[in-house]
Parts: sequence; structure tokens; C-alpha cells
Amino acid sequence: MIHVSCDLCGKSIRSGEDPHYVVKVEVFVVHEPPALTEDDLDEDHLEAVSQLLCELEESGERDAPPVTQQRRYDLCRACRERFLRDPLGKETAKFDFSEN
Repeated sequence: MIHVSCDLCGKSIRSGEDPHYVVKVEVFVVHEPPALTEDDLDEDHLEAVSQLLCELEESGERDAPPVTQQRRYDLCRACRERFLRDPLGKETAKFDFSEN
């Protein structure tokens, strides 16, 4: 039997008795290339790629940082409802400072 617990509150979720919800999140960089200009069309792109490959080879860097990151969270019914009401935690992140 697989033991699952809620990643928010820690409650044990019994298989077959309690509903079990999964939240999958993917974070990635949005790349919006700049608009093309006449200079871009005139540039020798093969030469630029060749230069970039040579620089990478000389630097010895083989591992690039991950472009995307994926996370998976198990939630109980109550935490699922809380997550759907406030997925980014904006309401729970509010602070109530006293006036000094």
C-alpha cells in the first residue's frame, strides 16, 4: 500500500477512502524575440552559430541550467479547495502590522 500525505497540511490520505488530488506546476522562461530588422536579415547566421559553438567548446560548459522546472503536489480535499480559491497564496501572504 502506498502512503500519501497532503503536501500542505500533512494529513495522511488513505487510499480508497479519502479523495486524493494532484497539482502539477510547470515554470519556464518565456522567450519573446525582438522584431526583425534589415540588419538581422543581412547577418550571416551560420557564422554566428559557428562562433557560439566554438565559444562553448572552449569554455568547457556542457550543462546548461534547466529551461523548465516541474513540480507535483498531493493535496487533501480541504487543501485542494484552499488552493483553488488562492493558488498563488496572495491572501495568506498579507501581513497585519501594528501602527507604532
